[in-house]
Amino acid sequence: MPNFIEEIIEDDLASGRVQSVVTRFPPEPNGYLHIGHAKSICLNLGLAKKYGGVCNLRFDDTNPVKEDDEFVNSIVDDVKWLGWNGKVLYGSDYFDVMYECAVGLIRDGKAYVDDITPEQLKLERGTLTEPGIDSKHRNRPIEESLALFEKMKAGEVAEGALVLRAKIDMKSPNINMRDPIIYRVVHAVHHRQGDKWKIYPMYDFAHPIEDAVEGITHSICTLEFEDHRPLYDWVLDNCKLPSRPHQYEFARLNIERTIMSKRYLKKLVDDGVVDGWDDPRMPTIAGLRRRGYTPEALRDFCERIGVAKANSEVEAGQLESCIRDYLNETAPRVMAVLDPLKLVIVNRPDDYFEVVDLDNHPQRPEMGKRNYALGKTLYIDRADFSLDPPPKYHRLKPDGVVRLKGGYIVRYKGCDVDAAGVPQTVYAEIVEGTLGDNMGIKCKGVIQWVNAAHCVDIDARRYDYLLLPVTDGVTDFNERINMNSRIDFKAKAEEFVTLPSVDAFQFMRIGYFTRDSKDKKVFHETVSLKDSFNK
Repeated sequence: MPNFIEEIIEDDLASGRVQSVVTRFPPEPNGYLHIGHAKSICLNLGLAKKYGGVCNLRFDDTNPVKEDDEFVNSIVDDVKWLGWNGKVLYGSDYFDVMYECAVGLIRDGKAYVDDITPEQLKLERGTLTEPGIDSKHRNRPIEESLALFEKMKAGEVAEGALVLRAKIDMKSPNINMRDPIIYRVVHAVHHRQGDKWKIYPMYDFAHPIEDAVEGITHSICTLEFEDHRPLYDWVLDNCKLPSRPHQYEFARLNIERTIMSKRYLKKLVDDGVVDGWDDPRMPTIAGLRRRGYTPEALRDFCERIGVAKANSEVEAGQLESCIRDYLNETAPRVMAVLDPLKLVIVNRPDDYFEVVDLDNHPQRPEMGKRNYALGKTLYIDRADFSLDPPPKYHRLKPDGVVRLKGGYIVRYKGCDVDAAGVPQTVYAEIVEGTLGDNMGIKCKGVIQWVNAAHCVDIDARRYDYLLLPVTDGVTDFNERINMNSRIDFKAKAEEFVTLPSVDAFQFMRIGYFTRDSKDKKVFHETVSLKDSFNK
């Protein structure tokens, strides 16, 4: 069944209002894209593909103070990674068109230059229940406004001294229509235009002009822009432009305990809470990519949550489920121990070496098998041994047995502990004849292991949410930052993890881990085997 935007497009095509579909994704290059942007990208790109149209990537680079080429490059890379392959466009390339539109509004008596301060503007705009107050310059002569606007453009006016305002209706019930500022003076170097411009358009003025110049048929925004749509339409109705786009709004993506604000994400980076915009804990597309998320999983997630008209919050488990399903099908299995504990086989010689066969994927025989060697000294995970086990503990314990994955059943024989009573070395014996056969022994537990002589050291990292849950009325962002959102392990793994052609693996009984794109010894837990770790 089509969603409400698809229904609109289908009606527009059937009625002949549009001949072909043109959508756009218009990020501001003032930060990295996050998972919420992925929903918008997938929606706009998906609509263009479904109806045989095109989707533009257009940077809304109208604020030189916050924009940077680093962000431009990261956004292009992320959008291409998600499947887009069109042209890269820039709103700043239309500055001349925007300027001419502004001059035209002044000449038509629909815009005027004002010297209002932000504080005055706030007072004079009124409230939701009280109308605004006309500025003393609202009826400034047209020629005077034109002359002042030229001085603004020439750089002869200080920042904040003058603005250009649209002359609409100070009594409008929509505050956005109460003579909004459409141009301001900014003395800064633009990342593409250099110092050519001293005046810059506001987003609400630039956005509809950019859409019209590019022939956008369906300008799809999130719900916070719904109250801005009358101004969008006013600009299109009062400026001479080559086409007439239409704006439609959908619910933005909100995920529980996930930061969906570039301002707060930037704060985490600036404050050193994370290691950068691509830290694997970050919900940025760059961070998710580094953690091991795939474009297929993100597209699947966006498809599953659908397109709605009302805001709501999505459970984080829905996103995790998408990548878990993908990796369950594609990731080879491997043994690793996050917290290594030495296990010595007492009934084998020092040079013991026995090859066992392990499935690379138990449900996909076409992925083959690998050989791995049992030896005299192994490592098991410290969590898989206990001198004082709780009830129903099915791992290695005194007077107990456990099966080594793909190998024999072993029986506990002893343990060395340090002065604090912490186990340092565990001793066990192989139960003969149990390679692939229980020999009548009741053995409920199976644990992973690695051969001490044939393993590699890796840095494994597991993650929790960056935000703590809202409890006891604590909603302040700073108080909710989880300072224990990353746990590092000096782990050991099969040499199989060094296979250059594979980056993502299932660490058996632990989770899915992906090799870091920057440091090949680091493996990030992409997602746990089930929703259990620190959740």
